Amino acid sequence: MLDLYLIQDDQPKPDYPEQAKLEFAGGLDATTFANLQNKGIIASHYDYYSDFRWSAEVIEQQHEKIKLSKLVNDTDIKRLTKLLNKAQSKNTGLIAYCD
Repeated sequence: MLDLYLIQDDQPKPDYPEQAKLEFAGGLDATTFANLQNKGIIASHYDYYSDFRWSAEVIEQQHEKIKLSKLVNDTDIKRLTKLLNKAQSKNTGLIAYCD
């Protein structure tokens, strides 16, 4: 499972989310992540098994991609949108850790 946590854009990357007491936003399974890449929503350079980070600006860009894709009602898209909305409502980015 890919666990995503809320993180401020100017906050340094902690080695472990528990170390910085980051708020858990949710997770994506490998199939959902691959489906989102195949649909062009998550860029292919992101690796499910490697930690990565999206700034608040990237979160906004992801929202735009979803709007333009017209796949708003897609199950995979809904899972990602829930995570993006949580980050956007708190004005943070997301950091992903694969467990």
